[in-house]
Amino acid sequence: MQGVGFRYFVQRKARDLRLTGWVRNNGDGTVELVAEGAPEALTELERAVGRGPRMARVSRVDANRSEATGTLEAFDLSW
Repeated sequence: MQGVGFRYFVQRKARDLRLTGWVRNNGDGTVELVAEGAPEALTELERAVGRGPRMARVSRVDANRSEATGTLEAFDLSW
């Protein structure tokens, strides 16, 4: 979902949850994100992404969990 502040919504929520990672818009209109942190916080972020910001319409969330790399220092917007 693009054009409704979705990346900023994700960034704000991830930072509130003390997660590290990044979020970006893809050319096909989807949004991609990578997040690392406590499992409970990741679950909460996944729920928030499924709801999205007020003007968003989220049709699907695909989540894949793997081992954290530990190399991410903040939660940033990726261009």
